[in-house]
Amino acid sequence: MNINTVKTTPFTDQRPGTSGLRKKVAVFQQPPYLHNFVQAIFDTQVSLKGGTLVLGGDGRYYNREAIQVIIKMAAANGVARVLVGRGGLLSTPAASAMIRKYETQGGIILSASHNPGGPDGDFGIKFNTPNGGPAAEGVTEAIFEHTKTLHEYRIMELPDIDIDHLTEHTIGTMRVEVIDPVADYAELMEQLFDFAAMRALIQGGFRLCFDAMHAITGPYAHEILERRLGAPAGSVINGEPKQDFGGGHPDPNLTYAEELVAQMFGADAPDLGAASDGDGDRNMILGANFFVTPSDSLAVLAANAELVPGYRGRLNGVARSMPTSCAVDKVAEKLEIACFETPTGWKFFGNLLDAGRIVFCGEESFGSGSDHVREKDGLWAVLYWLNILAVRQQSVAEIMKAHWAEYGRNYYTRHDYEGIGLEAARGLMAHVESQLPQLVGRELAGSTVSYADNFSYRDPVDGSVSRNQGLRIGFADGSRIIYRLSGTGTEGATLRLYIEHYEADPGRVRGETQQVLAGLITLAAEIAELRERTGRSAPTVIT
Repeated sequence: MNINTVKTTPFTDQRPGTSGLRKKVAVFQQPPYLHNFVQAIFDTQVSLKGGTLVLGGDGRYYNREAIQVIIKMAAANGVARVLVGRGGLLSTPAASAMIRKYETQGGIILSASHNPGGPDGDFGIKFNTPNGGPAAEGVTEAIFEHTKTLHEYRIMELPDIDIDHLTEHTIGTMRVEVIDPVADYAELMEQLFDFAAMRALIQGGFRLCFDAMHAITGPYAHEILERRLGAPAGSVINGEPKQDFGGGHPDPNLTYAEELVAQMFGADAPDLGAASDGDGDRNMILGANFFVTPSDSLAVLAANAELVPGYRGRLNGVARSMPTSCAVDKVAEKLEIACFETPTGWKFFGNLLDAGRIVFCGEESFGSGSDHVREKDGLWAVLYWLNILAVRQQSVAEIMKAHWAEYGRNYYTRHDYEGIGLEAARGLMAHVESQLPQLVGRELAGSTVSYADNFSYRDPVDGSVSRNQGLRIGFADGSRIIYRLSGTGTEGATLRLYIEHYEADPGRVRGETQQVLAGLITLAAEIAELRERTGRSAPTVIT
């Protein structure tokens, strides 16, 4: 088996975003685009030489081919051991759990998360560090800088290996172990949650529907929900992972999870509905004819920690991304625990988790998690809700309404404007930012602006500073308007507009969320000159 050193030309567009490097499949298929980026990982992450690497992905188109390339390059770059999920499959939270359990030197996860798949869809790759979390900015920047000067990559010359059976291979001096992608994760969940209580709930007639959206969580949900917890066959829908996600968009929201939403808002709806995304790190929670916002879900998880065995007696802090509603802040205030506001991107929670400063964290973009891994975890959140429901013996809607009565309600929405021209999006953001100094002290939409800034974050653990993380307009009554450009797309720009209004007495405000927030939504569009600058009269997705 020969090791080939292949001359290459650097690419200039391999800077990772908030969750790794994402491009169209066709971009990764052009040789040596993937090879260059992988070589930059091996060159900059020197602990991988002689170390162990976790490898897997969400099963999207080009996943299997990329797995074979990375195995051959790992062998050529001195990696001693690779743990690869059977079929090349690993959910993102399961990969994080494996990195931590086996104390490996990191992992490579192949996914574009909630982005569409298939030959014309998206592909992605990211490196997770030994703590199991996404690489910090210093690591991703080092990888990017190296891609700009890379002139060769190393790869072992050998046929593709069998990754479809639980077996071991020896490639040169490297051992490749094909492992069950579900077993370790399922065992971890049994350590955290009261499976006996959840089984009893389901045996008592409780009905659930989990939509895996033909993505990675199908095998995990079949094993845990149907086999270990006893939910009837068919409780998991769209449970077979497909390279193109069955032609769907694997983003668990009210727009794209159409089949689930139709069930949950139809006649004779199940008691709990849930969905996860392409790589298994996001979640959507629904009750019968009831939608739980991700921000509210995070707050409920924190407020009910004493009901869950794995968290009882140890909740010392929580964190949320800046655009996420302040609902969890109210819980932290009442529990007298720490609450941190970070930029968007799970990597910002990593230091807080590693330092033991927090136990729970979450983002408004349908992601929540805890210190059990260093990624957000979709199925974990579903099991957490199921545990709460089993103990409280109330419906999802009853739990949410009781929560609002105790903590107040944060009316909250996110409007996504997808596929905007990059220059137009940047112009809009610059226009909003230019107005911020003049807004403080003005009365707008019935309340006084108390602050207006471009959010900057100083990490309380290592002192690092992250600037330009989104534009905030905050009001004296707790309302907020936030503008942010997303870093997860592959074409154009996605403008995210976040609107929030806090009502301490939820009985005072009645009506649907969009109606309650209508004045702030109109104000946000006017400040940004949204229609004039983007040509859009309505958002692509509302959540």
